[in-house]
Amino acid sequence: MFALPDAATLFRLAVLCALVGAAVAIFALDRPRGRWGARLRARFLLGVPWGTLVTVAGVLAVYLFVQGGWNHWYAPVTIPFRAWSYFYPLGMVTAAFSHSSASHLLGNLVGTLTLAPLAEYAWGHYPRERGTQTFTSPLTNPYVRALVVFPAVVVGVGLFTALFAVGPVIGFSGVVFAFAGFALVRYPLSTVVAVVVGNGLRTLYTALRQPTLSASAGSSYSSPWWADIAIQGHAIGLLVGVLLGVWLLCARDTDRPSALRVVVGVTLFAVMQSLWAVYWFRGSETYVLYRALGLTLVVLLATLVAATVASSARPLVAALDRDDAGSIPRWQVGATVILLCTAALAGPAVPVNLTTATTDDLPSQTTPIETRGYEVTYAENVPNGMVSTIDVEAFGETTQVNTSGVIVRDRERGIWMTAVSKGRLDYAGTTRVRVGGVGWRETIRVERTGWTAVGGGTAYRVRLVHGEQNVTAYTSPPAQADPVISGRNVAVEAGADRFRLNVSVKNRSVTAPMPAANETITVGGLNFVNVRGRIYAVDGGTRVRVARAETYN
Repeated sequence: MFALPDAATLFRLAVLCALVGAAVAIFALDRPRGRWGARLRARFLLGVPWGTLVTVAGVLAVYLFVQGGWNHWYAPVTIPFRAWSYFYPLGMVTAAFSHSSASHLLGNLVGTLTLAPLAEYAWGHYPRERGTQTFTSPLTNPYVRALVVFPAVVVGVGLFTALFAVGPVIGFSGVVFAFAGFALVRYPLSTVVAVVVGNGLRTLYTALRQPTLSASAGSSYSSPWWADIAIQGHAIGLLVGVLLGVWLLCARDTDRPSALRVVVGVTLFAVMQSLWAVYWFRGSETYVLYRALGLTLVVLLATLVAATVASSARPLVAALDRDDAGSIPRWQVGATVILLCTAALAGPAVPVNLTTATTDDLPSQTTPIETRGYEVTYAENVPNGMVSTIDVEAFGETTQVNTSGVIVRDRERGIWMTAVSKGRLDYAGTTRVRVGGVGWRETIRVERTGWTAVGGGTAYRVRLVHGEQNVTAYTSPPAQADPVISGRNVAVEAGADRFRLNVSVKNRSVTAPMPAANETITVGGLNFVNVRGRIYAVDGGTRVRVARAETYN
């Protein structure tokens, strides 16, 4: 008997039919008659952006085979492939081409597929100079230009963004911004359209992957969205792309877009891609966003790029045409300013990347779990061993900050990071930390359990589990409940092996293990009963709740 597809399948078919119908309508109305293919073949070998496809394949291969995404699509190894310092070459080489998650990878691949073809189209597989013959040299051979030169430049830009990015960055986004900068110089408004197309492709992907979504209000844990943006790396990539685009534009002496188009295009792109989100990390999961300053910088950048692109090759000072200083073309002045801005952004990365993480013993209550050079522990309110290695103070902010959470350190690799923040572990209760290298990975399980005293704080402990190792990495101070029963104070204590109740009256105190489910114990003259994770103190006809088991999401 014929069965109808389920609702999700029908919704997916509806989306695909709508797309096919739109494509048919466009062809019927525009009747291109080969014009589109001819335009693509004029710039692309066989009309295909091969350089973009080679780039996408290379980035995807790093995720699948270097980071282990082939067997762990949603859980790649990331820590060893970040740009930690110049003393750890593997991280510097792989950082720009590695990704922190599947969604991070797909986001950058979509950005590449929408922006890189514009940059590749502007460059072209065929040389544009008159009288130049193809296949006569490596620089004019369209196969070499498409399959070697373009990907090689991509690798070079990726290495540059990793070498001069501040912090242990990871991701291809710096190169994606370079594609955008290159394209903005020649096709400013088309670049903005490409970004919109990229957003549309992401929406299409999510619609096909999950046609319907049910959600309800509830608590959640997340850091500010702008705190996860590598603004400095994005800005460096954009400026490098702009410089390369200006060089190509002036070398070919082709028509230039108007200043209005460039200003509008650069501003819209920068706003859409949140380049205005300039922020500072204060430590302890606190961030400061300088929104007004960031927007001001975006407008100034757009104006500078427009002044450079729209300027002619006429000398800077017409009256001094015979003077060497006056013979400098106007566009070179703007390009020099952009180059200086790039250097100002990249410069701070040099001393940072020349400094490795602290090699002091980890601030841990117990011996850290060790595996192949990595040390993993948990600590609270301790100096950040990566950020605090350089003492900088500016505008009331400082790099001397504290951190709390799961700490990963490797002396040889120069790694020191808060892999999981205290707040995130408080929310989730259980998480995993993945360490490793090329061809191997190890997973450490992190578990938090605790009891919340009524009207007081929470007493908790954090355990680390790796293979046969199961250690208590941290125990919090006791948490005292507000209620006083028959003159007695009740507190919850976290121990390495178990939680305990502490009953005190005057200067005397008595402790006993926390009662198990549906168990009753007597401590300090009070009876305590555990009713489905809630601890009640019972004295005669009085029953008062004093604690409850901590719950997680």
